[in-house]
Amino acid sequence: MSKKSTLLIVDDEVANIEIMNAVLEAQYEICFATSGEEALELARDVLPDLILLDVLMPGMDGYQVCDVLKRDPLLADVPVIFITGLDDQDAEQRGLALGAMDYVTKPIRPVSLRAKVANHIEMKRMRDTLAELAVTDALTGLNNRRKMDDVLRHQVSQLARTRDWLSVVMIDIDFFKLFNDTYGHPEGDRCITMVASALNRAVHRAADVKVRYGGEEFACILPQTDPQGAIQVAHDIKRQVEMLHIPHEKSTVSPYVTVSVGVASALCRPSIRHDEWVRHADRQLYISKQNGRDRISAVSFEPETA
Repeated sequence: MSKKSTLLIVDDEVANIEIMNAVLEAQYEICFATSGEEALELARDVLPDLILLDVLMPGMDGYQVCDVLKRDPLLADVPVIFITGLDDQDAEQRGLALGAMDYVTKPIRPVSLRAKVANHIEMKRMRDTLAELAVTDALTGLNNRRKMDDVLRHQVSQLARTRDWLSVVMIDIDFFKLFNDTYGHPEGDRCITMVASALNRAVHRAADVKVRYGGEEFACILPQTDPQGAIQVAHDIKRQVEMLHIPHEKSTVSPYVTVSVGVASALCRPSIRHDEWVRHADRQLYISKQNGRDRISAVSFEPETA
């Protein structure tokens, strides 16, 4: 069974929320907010698939909320349908100019509301599918480097609220150029896919993100993982790769394929650059390779603010 799409209903009148909830709850997961400020906070927490947004609200009105949503990289692609009692073209044009996808007027007509929500949910699914293809590595099925950047930015922002740990692990297949030169590129591709499978077996929490960073290099993003936990994951990755027993006669550290690993961990705080984790993990990977490869180096660092 596919997961239900999530709708965020924003209206300062609870009665209006109840009406829309009754119309839509059978098909969708519903959450709601009664103010613009609450809506923005909730949207960042749940990342809804669509937002039904009232225009006339005290404090931040719907236009202001929509403007903030469309400026937020995490929420800019979430479709917004304005819901209002204003039945004039000027109001509609203003909403559409801000980035809203559609407009529904009160009183709510259930058939029209269901149809518009269903249409925009389906269009979002199609866009999400195309976007997922753009951030997926074709050889391994792992996320690619572009996806890693997006996930890191999001995780740093989320974990900064609770000042929680975030760890990044960088992995490199040892002497991979020699492997390619000895066994050929098809076997090199097979080696990469097998290491990717080992990575999947070692890193299996739903929140963890596995990435083919480029060539023979991989990475993992581990939210809410402290230094000790991240080092344990690194050992699990290394062990899973060793268990593959992929022959590598040109390696100077083992008769089989091995990996070098760099680990970086830090407590998230507001205004921290998300690329700090990659920079430190990459440095630790370099140290592992300089110190003989087939090993793990790790650091717990104090991140710089942007």
